[in-house]
Amino acid sequence: MRRLSRKKTLNLVKELDAFPKVPVSYVETSAIGGTVSLIAFTTMALLTIMEFSVYQDTWMKYEYEVDKDFSSKLRINVDITVAMKCQYVGADVLDLAETMVAAADGLVYESVIFDLSPQQREWQRMLQTIQSRLQEEHSLQDVIFKSAFKSASTALPPREDNSLQPPDACRIHGHLYVNKVAGNFHITVGKAIPHPRGHAHLAALVSHDSYNFSHRIDHLSFGELVPGIINPLDGTEKIATDHNQMFQYFITVVPTKLNTYKISADTHQFSVTERERAINHAAGSHGVSGIFMKYDLSSLMVTVTEEHMPFWQFLVRLCGIIGGIFSTTGMLHGIGKSIVEIICCHFRLGAYKPVTSVQDGHTNNHLPLTKNSIHSTS
Repeated sequence: MRRLSRKKTLNLVKELDAFPKVPVSYVETSAIGGTVSLIAFTTMALLTIMEFSVYQDTWMKYEYEVDKDFSSKLRINVDITVAMKCQYVGADVLDLAETMVAAADGLVYESVIFDLSPQQREWQRMLQTIQSRLQEEHSLQDVIFKSAFKSASTALPPREDNSLQPPDACRIHGHLYVNKVAGNFHITVGKAIPHPRGHAHLAALVSHDSYNFSHRIDHLSFGELVPGIINPLDGTEKIATDHNQMFQYFITVVPTKLNTYKISADTHQFSVTERERAINHAAGSHGVSGIFMKYDLSSLMVTVTEEHMPFWQFLVRLCGIIGGIFSTTGMLHGIGKSIVEIICCHFRLGAYKPVTSVQDGHTNNHLPLTKNSIHSTS
């Protein structure tokens, strides 16, 4: 009884087989089928390789939300060289209310030579080329995000030559912390001094002929310092054409959380608009000579996350490729075989078509005489 029940169960399972087997003796191969199979296998191999490369790649996902963090401090990273001696210039930050001066104790004033060495000039030229490509191809920013902490440092390399030229410029570099409100970071003539009604700079003792606000921005960023990230103003160089000249940068800062497989950092992206003009009070162009960076913070925060295709999705896509190619090539092979058979049958029927001729208005439907028909008539 048990053997009988097992046999019935086995027969039932066999009837449910969705993949019936065809005996080898019933299988017919052809050159056309072999060619189609070769094309199908080649296509499957190419698409599998391409799909595997897509599986290995990652992409950046951007999400937007309201920034609710207003109590923390904003870090500003600065590395700017001004073509004036350090005793003649001063840098500080003033917030939106213009009543509190942020102390710039984290900044270092270093006397340097304004002209770059050949190696430094080549570095700056390369950085400017990258900046121009980033403006044309915005997708390159994703590559920079993924290569953060892995690529080379974007800092200006030290001079390789021992120049005997005396220092004629001042490099202001370091970082400082400010409130997360709109503010104005500026470099102008004279050191900043506190004032009950705001702040002021001791510029009276500096001659106007020594004013030269030609400058080079080697680095300017907001938030956590992330090596490998190129910011919009990195590598910028401006040459003043007048002693009394104002350079203005209007910056919109966007808080950004960067989460990749290499790093996780709270940094900031920013966009900038530039403007420069000569100060001429007689012509109605009023202002103060210097470099002014007016920044404002966006209310939106961007979360940039590096994502990878799940393995199960890769398997599903791979099965879809293999099954789709098998089905498509099978249909194309069947259609092509049918067309070939129709054409061949048409030519065969044409070869055995009876000869008809019209003589004296009568139709001759007799077939041409063969050897067998001659013997039969005789």
